Amino acid sequence: MSMRYRSAGFKGYSVKFSPFSDRLLAAATSANFGLVGNGKLCVLNTHSGPEGLIPRQQYDTQDGLFDLTWSEIHENQLATASGDGSVKLWDITLNGYPVAKWHEHKREVMSVEWNYTSKSTFLSSSWDGSAKLWSPNAPQSLRTFAEHTGCVYTAAWSPRSPDQFATCSEDKTVKLWSVNEPSAKSLITFGGHMDQVISLDWNKYMPNQFVTSSVDRTIKLWDVRNPRGQVSMFGPFEFSVRRVKFSPFSPNFIATAGYDMSASVWDVRNGSVVYVHGAHKEFVFGVDWSLFHPGQIATCSWDEYIDIFSVPIPQN
Repeated sequence: MSMRYRSAGFKGYSVKFSPFSDRLLAAATSANFGLVGNGKLCVLNTHSGPEGLIPRQQYDTQDGLFDLTWSEIHENQLATASGDGSVKLWDITLNGYPVAKWHEHKREVMSVEWNYTSKSTFLSSSWDGSAKLWSPNAPQSLRTFAEHTGCVYTAAWSPRSPDQFATCSEDKTVKLWSVNEPSAKSLITFGGHMDQVISLDWNKYMPNQFVTSSVDRTIKLWDVRNPRGQVSMFGPFEFSVRRVKFSPFSPNFIATAGYDMSASVWDVRNGSVVYVHGAHKEFVFGVDWSLFHPGQIATCSWDEYIDIFSVPIPQN
């Protein structure tokens, strides 16, 4: 069963299923393609209405939103990444305003991710070249990690080590970090992409493996034990892949959102495409897997539509 919702006037940048409820989905959106103007955080019920998706809560923001992350400790809270350099914490049981706001980044915040292992902190990354560690209970960031020489598109927690995370950047590199490293210096730098690295995600079943996508129009699989080069590469394609996400139910499948206006599911064992969602009419920026329903995927696009659909893939 497929479902669709239109965020009228707002282009989709990121979409995330709730880790607590199979009935909640949130999307970060921006007016005017995120270049200037407002944003909107849309929280949707996924089992209501004739088309299955109706708004539960919506929040207007003064600047565009580029990413969001659900809290791992509070089922009604989530954090957003904002075009004005701020990170905001929202409670969907409350109307109007965020319950907390931090403004330390000097440029647009591109990603936020809650630590799903330790659950007490979350990361942000920014166009200012840094990643920051936050606690929802602290008035300022806990640490700053600033080695990249360009935009840090994604900061993503390791599923194996609750203190480690990886970042990918405009400077063509991926870096592995530990929040416990006294110097706040990276542990390893991975080079190999020929252009900006714009997305990264970890394999939850093979915790040394992560996947990246790049403006060089390739997808690469990496192993943290082999920093000299990727394990395998897919592409180059006609268009770049904007976001990559490993399945939470299988080590062998990734979902991608791309500038070819589609979302796809890949078998990383052989690089084959096993499913293509071609309903969008503009760039697809966001993609996520449900943690409750194997094969269920959500996407959001610059065509202003948020889609949910199911992919029949083996869970092995």
